[in-house]
This record gives sequence, C-alpha cells and structure tokens, in this order.
Amino acid sequence: MSQSLLDAVVESAEAHATVRIRPASASDVESLSIYFTSLSATSRNKRFMGARADIAVVAAECVARTSHPGHFTLLAEIRQEGQGTIIGETRYAYDAAARHGDFAISVADGFQRQGVGLQMMTAMERRASDLGHEMIAAETARANAEMRGLAKKAGFEDTGLGDWQSVHLAKRLSRVRGLPQI
Repeated sequence: MSQSLLDAVVESAEAHATVRIRPASASDVESLSIYFTSLSATSRNKRFMGARADIAVVAAECVARTSHPGHFTLLAEIRQEGQGTIIGETRYAYDAAARHGDFAISVADGFQRQGVGLQMMTAMERRASDLGHEMIAAETARANAEMRGLAKKAGFEDTGLGDWQSVHLAKRLSRVRGLPQI
C-alpha cells in the first residue's frame, strides 16, 4: 500500500486545520487506543454498536491485519505543535464469501459534521476500489442518524437487509483511475 497522504482542509472549532488521512500501522495502537478512549460514550456506542470496555484490544485489532491486502485501517489526524493527533478512523475488511468489504468509522466529537467522515469514506472507497473490490457495505443502528446521513451523502443505499434495530447500507464502487493511492 502506498504511503502517500491525502490532505483535506476542514474547519475546526478553533481554526482551520489540515487533516491527513493515512494508513494505520502497528506503531499506532497506543494512539488509537487513546483516541477511542477520548470519544464520548455516545460516539463509542455508535462506533461499536454497543458498549466496549476492551478499547486497547479493539485498537490492536484495527492494525493487526494491515499486512493483509483486503484489510486496512485509515487514520485521520491533525498536526499541532509537531505532534499528530488522531481525530478519526475507519476500519475496512473484505469478505471474499460475501464479495464485498465491510467498514466501520468514527470521528472525534469535536470534528463531526465538518467533512472529515466524508473525506475518510472517500479515501477508504478509493483504496477498496484500487484493490479491485466492487461493493462496500456497513451496518448501523437505526437510531444512528449521523451515520445514516453520512452514508447517504457518500452514495450508500439502504439495502433493506437490516432488522428492526439496524440498517444495512451498501454502495457499488466504480474504478477511478489516475487518483493518488492511499
């Protein structure tokens, strides 16, 4: 996987900030664990579709299979005083039997509704498309209006496969050539 970065300017509460979206590596486990812990209880519950106490384990799982080409985690981070701070993550895993990739995403509370999630989804879709994947999907709680809105904005559709508590979202990917790889 190319280590090139995707930069996006987003507006933060304090000032304009440049957000870098990059692949996660094993050295990111501690920072990712800190990021997950910093999410509000509501945001953590939405990301994991329930309460999780094993945040360090989840962070390790996010980067454990990054050497497998069908699995990756992308991190969104801002740089302040020379230090990178994770403000978002998306984890992607390709399911060969189902012939589609599944993903989960979160954005730090202070950066929600500022374009970071959409930038991360675009980068994830580009990487999945570069891998030759044709379909991407996610499941979210029916009550998670933020994720459903973000997915709709990104072109996902409700497949009708969810149940009374969840919504299954899917999008067919188109292969776009000439874009920088993430």
